[in-house]
Amino acid sequence: MHMQMYIGGVLVDGQGSLDVINPATEDRVATVAAAGLEDVEEALSAAKAAAPGWAATPVAERQRWMFKLRDAVIANEDMLRECIHQEMGKPWGGTQEDFDLLERSLKFYAEEIQRVHDETLRDLDGTHEHRIVYEPVGVAVAYLAWNFPLLNLAYKIAPAMAAGCPIILRPSAATPVSAYAVGELCARIGLPAGVVNILTTDGYETSDALAASTIPNLITLIGSTNTGKHLMKVGATSIKKFSMELGGNAPVLVYRDADLDLAADIVSTVKFNNAGQICVTPNRVFVERDVYDAFREKVVARAKAARVGFDRQADILTGPMIDGRAWTRVKGLIDDAVGKGAKLLAGGDRPEGLDKGHFLAPTVLDRVTPEMQIYQNEIFGPVVSLIRFDDREAVLDRANDGEEGGLASYIFTADLGLAEAVAKRLRYGEVQINGVKYDIYLPHGGLGQSGIGHDCSRLALNDYLVVKRISRGLT
Repeated sequence: MHMQMYIGGVLVDGQGSLDVINPATEDRVATVAAAGLEDVEEALSAAKAAAPGWAATPVAERQRWMFKLRDAVIANEDMLRECIHQEMGKPWGGTQEDFDLLERSLKFYAEEIQRVHDETLRDLDGTHEHRIVYEPVGVAVAYLAWNFPLLNLAYKIAPAMAAGCPIILRPSAATPVSAYAVGELCARIGLPAGVVNILTTDGYETSDALAASTIPNLITLIGSTNTGKHLMKVGATSIKKFSMELGGNAPVLVYRDADLDLAADIVSTVKFNNAGQICVTPNRVFVERDVYDAFREKVVARAKAARVGFDRQADILTGPMIDGRAWTRVKGLIDDAVGKGAKLLAGGDRPEGLDKGHFLAPTVLDRVTPEMQIYQNEIFGPVVSLIRFDDREAVLDRANDGEEGGLASYIFTADLGLAEAVAKRLRYGEVQINGVKYDIYLPHGGLGQSGIGHDCSRLALNDYLVVKRISRGLT
């Protein structure tokens, strides 16, 4: 299967190509066009040319295009999910979330943009009339992570289209297939040229050229903290807005009065789903001493029961790591922890019977300490790190330590007063209490080194809009 880029309203071959490998089977599933520098310049020029017209397009017409694309997405559900299934090796059930978020995002932002209105400011002296108006920021460039190929695309394409911003989507070279399939749908419905452009690159030079250009007005990213820093540096050729959802090292606090089954279910599901390759997945699980042993047993049982593999017909929780390098990195974190005194309670290596593919068995580590690399770093793999605590004050300091800690956090306790007090002190953009919930209408973003701006909710539109004040003297 050969797939083309979508630039300036048409499907085109790039200056290069790259193979996409299914990490579950290690087979090639597609060859896709890869952009060279000339292709990048073509996409930037197409987006720039489209900007004035798309910004001036009435909201009602933008909405019609968004619903037209949504209809095409819905009509091609099985094809789009199969793209994710093959390019990621993601279990079939896990592809549903990716697909649903694209469909829902197009609908949500098509409707949410109607709620953006000009505002009137009262003049304290009574001499002027003042209005605040919201206008498109201009051309946006979006760098997408590979872990949720359509979900990540959905977070960017919908608010950009709604706000009136042409967008260049750069999916990861590891998982470009589903994004290119969306490009094919855009071409099929005849979306105005340059409004959406989709290309991938297989080198830093071409990828950086998008951010280094003075054409984009917004650089948005879903990726690591280091990648965010790099793009901000590269993009400093002009004054741009940045919106970034970056890395995390999410803590979980399980108190003695918690519902242990609920906590174990959520920690295990979020940790072992998508092979733990989720930015908000629990990394450091702090458990109060009184219930530590009981909680540990529950998590270990769930790890051993989690089904691993690649079979569209089977109910599988854990798929493969994205590639061999990712597998080796996480295995190295496990080995480092064990070498420094952690106890391996489950997993730790390839699952039995799966000799092909980059599979890592759901893993549980006991006695994890701050000296271990797995404590300090975002794991991005199916590993639960258990840490016992006695001092409720000290554990908050530990939960908040680390430069990458500002995205998600979790609290489990029956004491809602305690939960609220702890939530106020956790320095994270998201605090989940006795549950976990993500959806397109809920703000998603981190603090500090975990990002700027927001994906999802009405707040995401703020990244694609600029504020203008218009004042008129009264005569």
